[in-house]
Amino acid sequence: MTPAAPRVLIHVCAALLAAVSLAVTLHSGLAQRGVALAFGALVVLGELTRWTGPDRVREAAPLGAAGALSYALLGEHAGRPTCHGTAQVVTVVLTASLLGSVPHLARGRGPTHDDLARRVLTAGFAAACFQPLYNRGVFDGWIGPAYALLLLALLSLTALCDALLAAALDHGRTGWPFGPLLRDELRALPGVGSAVCATGAVIALAVAVAGLWALPVFCVPLLLTQVSLRRYAAARATYRQTIASLARATEIAGCTPAGHARRVAALSRAVGRDLGLSTRELAVLEYAALMHDIGQLSLVDPVPAGATAGLPAAEQRRIALLGGAVVRQTGGSPQVAEIVERQADPCAEQPLAARIVRVVNAYEEKARAAGPGGPLTALEELRLATAGEYAPEVVEALARVLSRDGLTLPVSG
Repeated sequence: MTPAAPRVLIHVCAALLAAVSLAVTLHSGLAQRGVALAFGALVVLGELTRWTGPDRVREAAPLGAAGALSYALLGEHAGRPTCHGTAQVVTVVLTASLLGSVPHLARGRGPTHDDLARRVLTAGFAAACFQPLYNRGVFDGWIGPAYALLLLALLSLTALCDALLAAALDHGRTGWPFGPLLRDELRALPGVGSAVCATGAVIALAVAVAGLWALPVFCVPLLLTQVSLRRYAAARATYRQTIASLARATEIAGCTPAGHARRVAALSRAVGRDLGLSTRELAVLEYAALMHDIGQLSLVDPVPAGATAGLPAAEQRRIALLGGAVVRQTGGSPQVAEIVERQADPCAEQPLAARIVRVVNAYEEKARAAGPGGPLTALEELRLATAGEYAPEVVEALARVLSRDGLTLPVSG
């Protein structure tokens, strides 16, 4: 089965669920229209405020996700039982998501088919777990803390379902291994995932008691969280631009070939993802890879073609220490500085990120020097290198990444 097959299956399932739900809702009519419109407006607001920056985030519209989940788990409205079912939940969520996405789509930065498929299937899953049982009276005896714990349990199951869907969709889109992608999604659950689940449960419980007036009250904290996330993303983008500018200094000075740092960073990130590094660890790895040659700016005599992999160990170590000092003096992260400093240490003593940078840098230099057959030749040289010079598990991960990319260097940019 090809990596794209699960993604296609998810899209087909989402499309079928949406079509059936629309047909059922059109046939039976919209129950409790005021409640449906209020929650639909909440989802629209969440989509209008979605994150549309260049970096992908796990949940770009947390308010929209929380609104969809709270409507899926809504049992009462101001003390009166609701009568909407799973089909109506999917219809309202899908319609509101599409309406809220119109301005983003007009700017060419709207949600993808993957985002819509996830939203439809997760809302449908939560509603299918709750609405049929609630409408049959199964949860009539669940009151107080027991009912709140029930909602949290259902939301936790929905979050796990969403993580599986997100990992499968990313696997189909990128071809990266499913296992590390799933681990990355599960690691992200305690962050924005827990905030979305908690907000969804609180909104459902509050509307059950206070009615629709609870919606504007309980959506404000998540809106403020989104503002904070946008500021954090802007600060991170500025930091990344600073790192990229410093990395280009070696190219401008003629110490390294054009695009070398960017190619090493892109391939290091792909190898790190294959080895199961978290999102935070991948960011640190990428920054260290961009800065791995910065120590060459301190050399009196430049290294020919900037190729440090063939230098004596002592010289490699000196350049690495100089690079770490530059990172620290420019206000860089201590973690990044440590990786830059330790890329020339003995393999057994290096952290994983330093091993990755060392292997990828050597591969890029050897592949560039070997001509048309460079990628295969460079990979074979790494495998046949002196024992302990390069980490075998990193070399094999590099081989897997290159195999998926057809043994080509990553596109610079």
